[in-house]
Amino acid sequence: MKKFISIPVVESGIYVFGGHMHTVQGGWSFFEQEHQAFELMCILKGEQTTEIKGLAPMTYGPGSIIIISPGSIHTNRNASKTESLTYICFHFNFESLHLKSAIITDIANTVITSENPIAKASMQTALDIIKFSKNVSLDKEQTNLKIQITILTYLYKLSGIINDSSKEKHAHFTEREAKAARNMATLIEESIENIENIPFSFGDICKQMGISNGYGHRTFKKVYGVTPLHFIEEKKFRKAKLFLECAEYSVEDVALMLGSSTISNFSKQFKKWSGITPNNYRKQINRRRTVRSVSQSGYFE
Repeated sequence: MKKFISIPVVESGIYVFGGHMHTVQGGWSFFEQEHQAFELMCILKGEQTTEIKGLAPMTYGPGSIIIISPGSIHTNRNASKTESLTYICFHFNFESLHLKSAIITDIANTVITSENPIAKASMQTALDIIKFSKNVSLDKEQTNLKIQITILTYLYKLSGIINDSSKEKHAHFTEREAKAARNMATLIEESIENIENIPFSFGDICKQMGISNGYGHRTFKKVYGVTPLHFIEEKKFRKAKLFLECAEYSVEDVALMLGSSTISNFSKQFKKWSGITPNNYRKQINRRRTVRSVSQSGYFE
């Protein structure tokens, strides 16, 4: 009998933006900000202080890193008034809700020192991305693919390290809560896929499951580390991008299919998600999923 091996469906929604390596002078600081993606900050030289709202300031030096979780209000500054600081920074997002939850729960929003395997993997990833970004022998498509491969490899390493370190830990949620959160996530995804002209809310999801909005919100956040609204908005953003890539749909069509009341509201929301308008996104489709430079997308930290 011949052995049959099924290959799973693979859907990789890697999104990287605001990446750069920068050397700043003593006394440098950047304004308070918040992103709907992870932010990796790696220190090459000097010391940086990161302040995340609700947490004590964290100062860290060469080889150390911090992964700032989505939705965290934060500021970054040179810890020295006189010495320069060199860092690599980029923002990234991906599809796996399970891995997002693990990163947010186990390693985000805290300094990871240079000897830690996570810091080493993060630093090497950042250095590789810079190497590919400045390699003039690569065209844009090759650079794009190299960076995507690098990020996927990084996420694979993080998953393995986190799983190994979590084996001895007790889950901070019950199996009942985990099952409820999984069901909510599944219903949200199904609602997004079938959302054409049928708006829905998280309240509708909770009603369908026979639970209160409060319990649903608390449980989802507890299990996955992000709010249900964040998850819904992220899924809508991905769906909006797919629709906008189809020339047969106008921006108005996409707005209606995503449940927006007006094109204006949809455009504002899309710009909040991506930093650009739906029309400008369409113009940049051929450069989709590339790391955008400071001159192309604004200055991110």
